[in-house]
Amino acid sequence: MKISIGNDHAGTLYKFAIVDYLEAKGITVINHGTDSTDSADYADFVHPVATDVENEKVDFGIIICGSGNGANMTANKHQGIRSALCWTKEIAQLARSHNDANILSIPARFTAKEQAIEMVETFLNTAFEGGRHAKRIAKIPLNC
Repeated sequence: MKISIGNDHAGTLYKFAIVDYLEAKGITVINHGTDSTDSADYADFVHPVATDVENEKVDFGIIICGSGNGANMTANKHQGIRSALCWTKEIAQLARSHNDANILSIPARFTAKEQAIEMVETFLNTAFEGGRHAKRIAKIPLNC
């Protein structure tokens, strides 16, 4: 499995913990995020993650900013991206099983690192259910 990860300054410490967790599981990680806690713009780090997912260079993406909102909004501007802002493992599970989310957005200032890692584990280990949900997913993209 291959994961693309991106973060702004608010997510740096979470990214380090998540990358350590993923690499310990033998998962390859592409780091597009800042490694600093100096102020940085989330969009600069989220667009490359969304592009990796969109172009199928990776299996999933993980994005992290203070509230998770800015990163999530940025990722969802890309066609084919279904980024989900999650703050519990239960929401991460539903994002995958019902919405076929392909990017997990984590709000670093509103979750503990342990919660974030639980969400990542749940997100990566939950399959999309398909069925009635597939019909709904097909209606998401705008066909302009």
